[in-house]
Amino acid sequence: MKCPNCDNELMQTKREGIDLEYCPSCRGMWLTRQELEELEDEVFDFGDDEKGTLIFNATATSCKCPQCGKLMKRFKYRLYDLEMDFCEDGHGFWLDADEDKRILELMKKEEVDLERKAFAEDRWAASLQYMRSGSFLDRMRSWQAGLQDVDFGRAIANLIHRLRPPQE
Repeated sequence: MKCPNCDNELMQTKREGIDLEYCPSCRGMWLTRQELEELEDEVFDFGDDEKGTLIFNATATSCKCPQCGKLMKRFKYRLYDLEMDFCEDGHGFWLDADEDKRILELMKKEEVDLERKAFAEDRWAASLQYMRSGSFLDRMRSWQAGLQDVDFGRAIANLIHRLRPPQE
C-alpha cells in the first residue's frame, strides 16, 4: 500500500501491540476501524457506547485510500479539533504524524469527563434521595411552620437599616 500523503510504500509495524501500516517518510499511519478502537481502548475503559459518534459529517479530500485508491473524506474526530481522513468504503483511517498521541490525549480527557459526570450524577441522586427522606421533609415542614410567625416586613426593614451606611 502507498502513503496517501507522500506516495511512499507503507510498512507493517506494531504500536503498543496494535498491527498497523506506517509511513517511514511522513510518519503517518493507516488504521482499520478495529485498530483505531484498540488504540482508543488503551486509555478509555467505559466501552464503545460511551465514546460518542466517530464521524458526524465529512468533506472530500484529494488523498486516496491506500487500500482501494478511491478519494477519502475528512472529518473531525468525535467533533474534537482533530481532522482525520477515512475511506468511505470502510477500509480505514489515515492519521498524520503523532495524531495517534492526540487521540490518546482526547480519549483520556473524555474518560476523566465521564468519571466526573458519573460522580456528579451519583451525588445528585443521593441528594434527591435525602430530600425525599422523612427526616428532611419533617425539617422542612417545621421550618415552614416557623415562617408563619415571622413578620417579613419588619425583618426586611431591619435588614435595610443594618445595610445602610452610617449618616454623619
